[in-house]
Amino acid sequence: MLAATLNLSAADKVEKGFKSLWNGKDFTDWKKANENEDTFTIKDGAIVAQGPRAHLYYVGKVGNHDFKDFELKVDCMTLPNSNGGIYFHTAYQEKSWPDKGFEVQVNNSHTDWRRTGGLYAVADQKEKLAEDGKWFTEHIVVKGDSVKIYVDGKLASEWTQPAGWQHPQFKDRKLSSGTFALQGHDPKSTVMYKNIRVKILK
Repeated sequence: MLAATLNLSAADKVEKGFKSLWNGKDFTDWKKANENEDTFTIKDGAIVAQGPRAHLYYVGKVGNHDFKDFELKVDCMTLPNSNGGIYFHTAYQEKSWPDKGFEVQVNNSHTDWRRTGGLYAVADQKEKLAEDGKWFTEHIVVKGDSVKIYVDGKLASEWTQPAGWQHPQFKDRKLSSGTFALQGHDPKSTVMYKNIRVKILK
């Protein structure tokens, strides 16, 4: 089923002003966390996250893998009952869920009610904006203290960080700068990521 599903993708494209962060072939410029490394594989031009909790961090040369203001676009696909995520302003961490930065949810039908396009546990999205088994694009725009997240061009969530804001659980969950990471959530989830591209904003 997975191979058939992957073939549903539209042609990849990198829009003007964006730079690709993944070559579509191997894990060059990306680094797996030091746990459950087999969760991430590559199949038919997509990074497939399927297995126990794991994270994959961008460590390449674009922006010296340290992004402050940017637009990030990632094409994603979920199979039914799957959960994943895209982190920004984060840093490589050998184990566990990333402490630094924010997660943008990738979840269309998992038991977790927080759906695709939400800024996890900060500005959540409850509505289902994308379908399982079909490619969709998450577009994350971070500028100054503002975050906007679009799903296939539709604004899904937005948030402005208040002055002096502190996350109640994670002291490093604040807008700063950092790299990107992809999440493998659990063994029952299968999420695909591809066509990862960024525009650095001045």
